[in-house]
Amino acid sequence: MNTVTDIQAVQAAQVDRLGELLAQISKLTKEADAIKDEIKERGADGHLEIDDNGVAFAAGLLFRATYIEQESTLFDKAKFIKANGDAEYAKWTKQSASFKLLVKSL
Repeated sequence: MNTVTDIQAVQAAQVDRLGELLAQISKLTKEADAIKDEIKERGADGHLEIDDNGVAFAAGLLFRATYIEQESTLFDKAKFIKANGDAEYAKWTKQSASFKLLVKSL
């Protein structure tokens, strides 16, 4: 039978392991983002190879990174509300719930 102390010890170990993993992921993500940014800069400057389909890419021995430029359109909530009012905006919105777990070192 598990005691409260046993459960707390397991939970504490899980939280500590989660924190360690998240720290490793953060470090690796920073490194990956820096490499991605460098490849994107070369793509934007026209310094990547172009394949037979006209697609820009950078290739290694194991992986290939494809560079694609893409435009997007965003909705400006503040301008919409200013032009149409809060009531009109409220007609077109819905509420949802999300849950977050924050992990910080002690």
